[in-house]
Amino acid sequence: MDSKSSDQLDRPPLRSTASNALKIVIVGGFGVGKTTMVRAVSEIRPLSTEEVMTHAGVGIDDAAGVEAKTTTTVAFDFGRITLNEEMVLYLFGAPGQERFWFLWDRLFSGTLGVVVIVDTRRVSDSWYAIDRLEHHGMPFIVAVNNFGGPQHSVEQVRNALSLSADIPIIDCDARERGSSKKVLITLVNHLYALSTAQENAS
Repeated sequence: MDSKSSDQLDRPPLRSTASNALKIVIVGGFGVGKTTMVRAVSEIRPLSTEEVMTHAGVGIDDAAGVEAKTTTTVAFDFGRITLNEEMVLYLFGAPGQERFWFLWDRLFSGTLGVVVIVDTRRVSDSWYAIDRLEHHGMPFIVAVNNFGGPQHSVEQVRNALSLSADIPIIDCDARERGSSKKVLITLVNHLYALSTAQENAS
C-alpha cells in the first residue's frame, strides 16, 4: 500500500457544501486533558504538536500531579466536527504550560466560545485561563475532568474557582467521546442562551 493508505482513507473529506466554520478553543493547565478531548471527538485524525518531554523542561514545567506524562503540546491541537451540510466546527486545544500562554490570545481570535478543562488535582492551574477569558469578555464553560485525581463535586470546584452561577460547569471524562461531546453541547447551549438574552435585551 502507498503512503496515502490507512490514515488518509479514514479521514472524512470536508464536504464541498461546507460554507460556515465555527471555532472553539479548549484551554486549561498542563496535563488536564485538552489533547485527549480533541482526539476523542474529532472526526479526523487530529493535527497534534505533541513532543516528548525532556530534561530541558525540568524546573520550568510544573509536572506535580501528572508525573507519568511523557509528551506535551508545544503549539496547539486541531480537530474537526461536521455539524451539517454547511457548518463545520473546528477545535483548537491550547498548550497548558505557562511558557506557552502567550499563544492563547492569538488562539482566542475569532473564537465562538471556550472550554476550560479543570483537573481536580491542580485546580489552581485554571485560574490563569479564567482570568484571560474574563479579560477578553469571552464566553466559556468549565469541564471537570475526572480521569485521575480526587473526586470533587462541581459545586466544590465552582466555589474553589469563584465562578458565578451563570457559568455552566460539568463533569466529564475527556477520554470518552460521548462525555466530550456533551461538554461541547453544553458550550453551544450556553452560547445560544447568551445570544438569545442579548436579542431580548435589545
